[in-house]
Amino acid sequence: MTMPERELRDSYGRTIGDLRISITDRCNFRCTYCIPVENIEWKPRSEILTYEEIIRLTQIFARFGIRKLRVTGGEPLLRPQATSLIRRLSQVEGIDDLSLTTNGKLLPAFAPDLKAAGVGRINISLDSLRHDRFFTMTRRDALRDVLEGIQAAADAGFAPIKINAVVIRGVNDDEIESFATFSRETGHTVRFIEFMPLDSGHQWTMDQVVPGREILDRLKAAFPLVQLPPRSDAETAVRWGFEDARGEIGIIAPVTAPFCGNCNRIRLTADGKLRTCLFSLVEHDLKTPLRRGASDEEMMERIGAMVLTKEPGHRINRQDFVQPERTMSCIGG
Repeated sequence: MTMPERELRDSYGRTIGDLRISITDRCNFRCTYCIPVENIEWKPRSEILTYEEIIRLTQIFARFGIRKLRVTGGEPLLRPQATSLIRRLSQVEGIDDLSLTTNGKLLPAFAPDLKAAGVGRINISLDSLRHDRFFTMTRRDALRDVLEGIQAAADAGFAPIKINAVVIRGVNDDEIESFATFSRETGHTVRFIEFMPLDSGHQWTMDQVVPGREILDRLKAAFPLVQLPPRSDAETAVRWGFEDARGEIGIIAPVTAPFCGNCNRIRLTADGKLRTCLFSLVEHDLKTPLRRGASDEEMMERIGAMVLTKEPGHRINRQDFVQPERTMSCIGG
């Protein structure tokens, strides 16, 4: 393993080793809790990082010891020649864990090429297994496409496949057991995620959050579960296996059981902003100095200073919490 030139550490002693890169702010779904129906303002192409800029920044981050890279969006597969970029990212010296987050609709066409390009793991966002509800939540009649995409990923050799389901009270919380059954039948990992305040309409309320503890209690009442050990201190999901079946459950509870103290993640938005926390109110501009000709060493100094401002944690449960202006599709998952 290539040794980093220097560690990327924040002021709280956390070593950063995980970078999420959004390669587009565009999406082919219009999820009700993420993207508005009308008046969507996509960033013009000139404001989006080029592939050369993404590669260069990734190489710089790798010099800091970044090893895990996740390609996100928007919907990343919408960007032309996305697999070409992903192949180049997989070849960056030091990167040894490359994953992709997608809504799955385009996977039937892309899954084999993604595997060949070096993607090791795929996360697929899926919030309902019911056709009518899927349409209501995404404003797209595409559940069949997503299910076919999941199968295409499995056929291409991706395993385990992670299915991410955001649970919203009164919307899809009656499907918790159905998703667990889906995991048992397919062997895929289903991860239940608490609803976070990143909606486009800024209408999020705590009443809509189904606590991870409640999800777990319901699952334990329906299935024999055994807790699995964490793979790392920075893992976001508490993992559970079935005693009598294949599959796995993960519960991610950033609202009711924050895991900020072990956070080792930073995010690069499609328009070249570094975010040190998903809920940051400040974004740090990397694109401007990059385009003005800053050297790699100058960029490393800037990045090091930016990461020192990483927040100790989000403030969702505090009265002074302020929701970020940008939604998840703009920030990158």
